[in-house]
Amino acid sequence: MTATTLMPESAMTDRRIPLDVLAEMPPTATDGDVRGLGMPAELERRYGGALNIRLRTDRPTVIANFVSTIDGMVALGGGELSGGGLISGFHEPDRFVMGLLRALADLVVVGAGTLRGSTEHRWIAEHVHPASAAAFAAWRAEMGLPERPTTVIVTGSGDIPVDHRGLNDPTVPVVIATTPTGAERVRRAGVADHVTIESIGSDEPISGNDLVALGRRHGARLILTEGGPHLLGEVVRSDVLDELFLTVAPQIVGHGSGDRLGLVEGIALPPSDAPWFELASVRRSADHLFIRYHAKEA
Repeated sequence: MTATTLMPESAMTDRRIPLDVLAEMPPTATDGDVRGLGMPAELERRYGGALNIRLRTDRPTVIANFVSTIDGMVALGGGELSGGGLISGFHEPDRFVMGLLRALADLVVVGAGTLRGSTEHRWIAEHVHPASAAAFAAWRAEMGLPERPTTVIVTGSGDIPVDHRGLNDPTVPVVIATTPTGAERVRRAGVADHVTIESIGSDEPISGNDLVALGRRHGARLILTEGGPHLLGEVVRSDVLDELFLTVAPQIVGHGSGDRLGLVEGIALPPSDAPWFELASVRRSADHLFIRYHAKEA
């Protein structure tokens, strides 16, 4: 399968390939609660150990999960070319880790471009790894979490496909986080009854601090963002990114002069302001690397 081959999500195989642990560093933080206790044995075996995330006491913890090429590209273009599946080669362990992180989250946050990139997708754990659905559900129940995390769609303009499957499953709570102008546009388009429209911030780009405030209002302790890179840029600009889970896929695609996107877009921090991260773990599946970083404490 080449890097530009599109595969319907419904056609993906669900093999069970274990991850090999190359490095695991003990956490440096000692305060706060821990999310991830009670991990089912089958998930722990697949991941190569427990997956725990230390929760902050001052605000919701924010984590990001992305897959990139060796040369740092996370999207090959617009529409379905923006999906991470093309970058990973639809590698099953990448989808497994995606499911693990969704199973831990209170809110799963994606931008409008990510929404448009897949008409089938639902941002819940069992969608990306159906074979682990029962284990994901048992884990969330053990942690005292609702059956499914809330999907948060971030759009400044309000120009989103309101008939998208991810917005129309009544079993998945959805929040459209947008500007005052965008909120009016979404209301005119019409959304399902279980979808909430929240006007946050101003008509400027929605910031990482806006998302943290949204999480507080919804009682969230753990916010997961999966894209896109402009949204991650706003999270980094606000200095609220606590952890990054990055899958590095073994291909090089080049940037060119088109609409291919790197991990973080829309910002250019000077070295003096750029956040540093500490390596937390490295895992491997075939030639894919799974890297976890903690934000370095000041």
